[in-house]
Amino acid sequence: MRILMISDVYYPRVNGVSTSIDTFREIFRHHGHSVTLIAPQYGLDDEPEADVIRIPAKPVPFDPEDRLMSWRHISRRGDTLPHAGFDLIHIQTPFVAHYFGVRLAKRLGIPCIETFHTHFEEYFYHYIPFVPKRTLRMLARMMTRRQCTAVDALVVPSRAMAKVLGGYDIKKVPRIVATGIHLADFQSGDGVRFRKKHRIPSSRPTLIHVGRLALEKNIEFLIAVLAHAKKLLPEIQMVIAGEGPAKPALERLARRLGVREDLHFVGYQSRAGDLQDCYAAGDVFVFASNTETQGLVLLEAMALGVPVVSTAVLGTEDIVGPGRGALLAKGNVGDFTAKVCHLLSDRDLRTRLSDEAREYPKEWSDNKLGIEMLSFYTQVIESRPISGFADDLRPADDA
Repeated sequence: MRILMISDVYYPRVNGVSTSIDTFREIFRHHGHSVTLIAPQYGLDDEPEADVIRIPAKPVPFDPEDRLMSWRHISRRGDTLPHAGFDLIHIQTPFVAHYFGVRLAKRLGIPCIETFHTHFEEYFYHYIPFVPKRTLRMLARMMTRRQCTAVDALVVPSRAMAKVLGGYDIKKVPRIVATGIHLADFQSGDGVRFRKKHRIPSSRPTLIHVGRLALEKNIEFLIAVLAHAKKLLPEIQMVIAGEGPAKPALERLARRLGVREDLHFVGYQSRAGDLQDCYAAGDVFVFASNTETQGLVLLEAMALGVPVVSTAVLGTEDIVGPGRGALLAKGNVGDFTAKVCHLLSDRDLRTRLSDEAREYPKEWSDNKLGIEMLSFYTQVIESRPISGFADDLRPADDA
């Protein structure tokens, strides 16, 4: 099978969509399939990668970490793609990638599916605060409905995201296929080495959080938890791994709450060992995002035996629960803090949850879920009638 993926985001931009794309590409290729990816160019020094087509792109004004691909350049690339013999197009994001992917699929007469990774209704207002939230919600729903109608089939990473689309009165029933994790990459980590490297005191109880430093991740809530927990456990500290536009605001909040010296920002961590060491440096992994459609970092922490305290909102509902190495907390500082302090104070409970945590992610094998996605591809290809060619892809002006 020859698969064309198209996305408005990919490495070096680190987030869940980039990780998902990379995970599925590796599994597909392992099973003998060809995968080509179209993604933005982030800089002239982007590391070349086989079967990745980089499109010139400009920074997004309200989100400078991301890029907007040039419509003119991606359309010109489209002129060469009809000769590649693709069987299916898989769109990963709803911006330039969506509109180009739909047009190209029509032109080639092949099926087109789209994964809805992000709950944009709860996302946009963090980045476009000058537009009323109600207006943004209406626009997000309208855009999503139209885009779902334009593709042949839909994929979502969690049951919660399937419910979101169902609430938009979308007639297509999405296939739920989560992103798996490569379990062999999360078998061991050296927390002692990590603490030494970053000069983090080794004797203090430590909370770990991994994720992009962005408003929608609700990290300010976790900093409030740290400040509240410090009244009960004065030696507590927190490590936050990741980068993002919210870092200055988070640092200001930590200073205001009197916990800046107890908070360690360590930046992005390489998945080739540093990330595993980071997880292993923690006594408890904490998570409180209200917009997560899956929550891969929870599974990664669990696979390394790190017990979790987390809320269960959207995609994390599929992960956090009894017997899964986690304590479920409510979305208020008091309850979350109580769960954290209880877990840190009870060694037997931490041991039990650690053992549970190591077992649970085995259900989320990347190979198992990759095969499930390939099976869905085959169903879509076999069920779709052959269509004709659409008009030329290129509009008169660049987007």
